[in-house]
Amino acid sequence: MACSKTLQEEATCSICLDYFKDPVMIIDCGHNFCRACITQCLWGWETNLSCPCCRGRFLQRNLKPNRQLANVAEVAKQFSLQLFREPRGQRVCEKHLETLKLFCEEDQTPICVVCDRSKEHRAHTVVPIEEAAQEYKVGTIES
Repeated sequence: MACSKTLQEEATCSICLDYFKDPVMIIDCGHNFCRACITQCLWGWETNLSCPCCRGRFLQRNLKPNRQLANVAEVAKQFSLQLFREPRGQRVCEKHLETLKLFCEEDQTPICVVCDRSKEHRAHTVVPIEEAAQEYKVGTIES
């Protein structure tokens, strides 16, 4: 289990905290980010670019695609989904591989704590999944 957690961490962008999508490496320092994440961080800057991890300076042309990391991230994602799918009877968020502990009342779907903090659900009413299950059971019995 520790190895799979390490693999998951190594295949995760430190900006979006999700698996790398179209990863690029800063040649100067070797740090990797999703292309969209690093582009968003650097938006509006022409010069004096600095790495979000080490603050080392680099030139925009020193961002290089990292296809091997993209492949490793996809393997890690598939491996984690297979390994963590419904551990001990609990369902897992396919995006973040976290246990589904919350219920979004607007979307009527179970979500994990990472999803709860995302823009998608931030303004939604979210309750613990056990509470939602109890309310559903009570509503079903009364109907």
